[in-house]
Amino acid sequence: MKIAPREAYGQALVELGQENKDVVVLDADVAKASMTVMFKEAFPDRFFNLGIAESDIVGTGAGFAVAGKIPFVNAYANFLLGNGWDQIRISVCYANKNVKIIGHNIGASSGKDGPTHLPLEDIALTRAFPGMTVIEAADGIEVKKAVRALAKHVGPAYMRVGRLPIPVITKEEDEFEIGKANIIRKGKDVTIIACGVMVSKALEAAECLAERGIEAEIINMHTIKPLDTLTILNSVAKTGAVVTAEEHTVIGGLGGAVAEFLACTKPVPMRIVGSPDRFGVCGTYEEIHEVLGLTVANITETSISLVLLK
Repeated sequence: MKIAPREAYGQALVELGQENKDVVVLDADVAKASMTVMFKEAFPDRFFNLGIAESDIVGTGAGFAVAGKIPFVNAYANFLLGNGWDQIRISVCYANKNVKIIGHNIGASSGKDGPTHLPLEDIALTRAFPGMTVIEAADGIEVKKAVRALAKHVGPAYMRVGRLPIPVITKEEDEFEIGKANIIRKGKDVTIIACGVMVSKALEAAECLAERGIEAEIINMHTIKPLDTLTILNSVAKTGAVVTAEEHTVIGGLGGAVAEFLACTKPVPMRIVGSPDRFGVCGTYEEIHEVLGLTVANITETSISLVLLK
């Protein structure tokens, strides 16, 4: 089964709006693409379309937070981070305001619009902000849990939301806690840490590795910041090798966060599967993933190479 994260997000906002009247939704004229149109139809008095003005939408969101509301600020991730970076830095993070920044069409999910619409750097940009929480759920079920968790969380937060349907690999009964990773497959030979759609690909890779006698431990690192360092340490102590996988540049994302931590605590052989240091291309979702190496085969081969190093 596949669910589009944006659809799960829109549904979650409506459910949240029914329970909490302080929740407001701001949108940069992309309500149908971000599925915030669901909230607009349910609660028109708490929905605000500020037009194509990403900088303004962030500042306005900070204003709502000052007034005691819980603003969810929505726009395409590439423009939201590109145009609203200074406002996120000063009005939200430096001021420590309770604003939920939601970046849509992440990774390659808007591939046919071309490289300008492929935000492959947003985790790096947001992770660098002091006090910022950064989340990328593994599937639609987890997106809904993340929205609820963000509403309860007090402080600046950024969440990536994809456009296209992706495999559902979590269960309704699975726990979701900001800053607490989930081990979704036990193993002893290599640790594979992934976020977003790459979690499902990591699970597929684990099956391929099992056919070769390699037991991979799979960690769903839905929260990139704060990083669940204890889960990483416990897993690495057992496997002695780490592969990370993300739909993001290899610079400054999940892989960077894990590498920074391990380099200072427990250095082990490690590789990062992600987009190389380049811009994306125009194409289908699958074509772009193939070009950038965001594949099951790449995760599998990278893992085998590490196991052979041990």
